[in-house]
Amino acid sequence: MKFGPVPLGEAAGCYLAHSLKIGEGVFKKGRRLVADDIAALQAAGLAQVVVARLDDGDVQEDEAARRLAEALAGVQAVCGVATTGRANLLAGSAGLVCIDAARIHAINAVHESLTVATLLPFEPVAEGQMLATIKVIPYAVPRAALEQVLSLAQSAHAAISVAAFRRISVGLILTSLPDTRASVLTKMRESVQKRLLPLQAQLCAETVVPHEQTAVAEALARMAADPALDVVLVSGIAATVDRADVVPAAMVQAGGQVVHAGMPVDPGNLLVLGQVQRADSRCVVVGLPTCARSPKLNGFDFVLRRLAVGLDVSARDVMAMGVGGLLTEMPGRPMPRGDQPAA
Repeated sequence: MKFGPVPLGEAAGCYLAHSLKIGEGVFKKGRRLVADDIAALQAAGLAQVVVARLDDGDVQEDEAARRLAEALAGVQAVCGVATTGRANLLAGSAGLVCIDAARIHAINAVHESLTVATLLPFEPVAEGQMLATIKVIPYAVPRAALEQVLSLAQSAHAAISVAAFRRISVGLILTSLPDTRASVLTKMRESVQKRLLPLQAQLCAETVVPHEQTAVAEALARMAADPALDVVLVSGIAATVDRADVVPAAMVQAGGQVVHAGMPVDPGNLLVLGQVQRADSRCVVVGLPTCARSPKLNGFDFVLRRLAVGLDVSARDVMAMGVGGLLTEMPGRPMPRGDQPAA
């Protein structure tokens, strides 16, 4: 592509580099100049104009943006109309956006003329929300560069898609001690319900038991045996600090297993992920960190969102949540980050 000023006599078929006010109207940048446009420019007293002139090996910006958007789009990722070198991908349904970050990085590293900007992976999105924007910086891109990014974008697994919410059914076990105030249990219950609502999930079963391993295990075994429940949440009145503590030990006693104890997200470090195998399925069990009583974003949200769209959450998934896992501090914690003494 050649860019720069040319005499009007050589501008036909070129793309206008900058918007120009002509009489009462405006010729917008990116306009492909035709004979009538040249005449109007001459009538306005112009002798030359700054344009982009495509070479044989170039692909025009809108076509390049459209082709790349189509190659990136997966399930429930809808391509918008390409214009001014930009094509957007929009959510076809509410859910979580799934991004292959490695491929997006690789595409952005090919050529400066082609750019892809996306939401963060696993962000919740509403139907119609923008997931990504593909922007061609100049008015054309080299065909070889476009073909390279298209080869990276096209795969059996789409680089950008939406996992729709699946209306999962949830059970909740709350534990208490003799001096536990009812308001504390109510606060956790309400916090869970508020989290489930935007994820189109439903709280279908609930019980309160003493904060003792056997009591929790028995309640967990009953709920996990119910095929109507997809996930069981266990909110211990006391924080879980070891795999041998009440909540994870109860998972094992109930015939399940602890998949991972702890997570590199703060607040939310003390989450426990487990599961109980059923005859033909499994029930996911999540031991909630006590910070889940607060409506503020914490590590529990990272896990719950994925479960709400039917994604498996493995120990490796949890351990990969550390980048971006330093969240806003919560007031009232016994020892906030900023008050911790140096080691």
